[in-house]
Amino acid sequence: MHSPSFSSTASAAFSASSAPSDQVLAAQPLTPAAFAPFGQVVAVDGQAATLPQRSINSGNAQRYDLLADLQLTADGGVPTLALFRAQARQFPLPVVEMERHALGSQTFVPLGTQRFVVVVARPGPAPQAADLHAFVTDGRQGVVLAPGTWHHALLAVEGGDFAVVERRAAQVDCDVCGVDPAPMVALPQ
Repeated sequence: MHSPSFSSTASAAFSASSAPSDQVLAAQPLTPAAFAPFGQVVAVDGQAATLPQRSINSGNAQRYDLLADLQLTADGGVPTLALFRAQARQFPLPVVEMERHALGSQTFVPLGTQRFVVVVARPGPAPQAADLHAFVTDGRQGVVLAPGTWHHALLAVEGGDFAVVERRAAQVDCDVCGVDPAPMVALPQ
């Protein structure tokens, strides 16, 4: 087994000869407890009782405080809100590369009810295939990836728009590594 290749640029190229392995990475339903080592789930369902909340707008809305600090200002970074318009992916899908943002979190929230798959590995050295975990959202969940968490680019099950909150600075904060052999991420049956 080869070690993943590593690059400190977001546009690193990887060999097309890296054929997907027979290893299947089954995406599990996203839950706050299972995702905790990688970040936080953005959802009220299933965790409303544990979230700080209060009535606002003369009682016409309930505010849930999900996360107090998105950690976006390291080394002069500023918070940025972007819209990603994602195309639906075909599964099973090979996981040939992963990326991380060491200086800030990255948040993905669907602007509808489209599901997406999150492939992650803990912060640290470039991950091996055995280090990867996959989760599938229910369409009403988003995620906040903790700084340094290795992750695959957005994998939309159904195409659509996603709000993305991330750190922006003069120097791009994105490390990319290859995964060889590439496991196949599959949706639950």
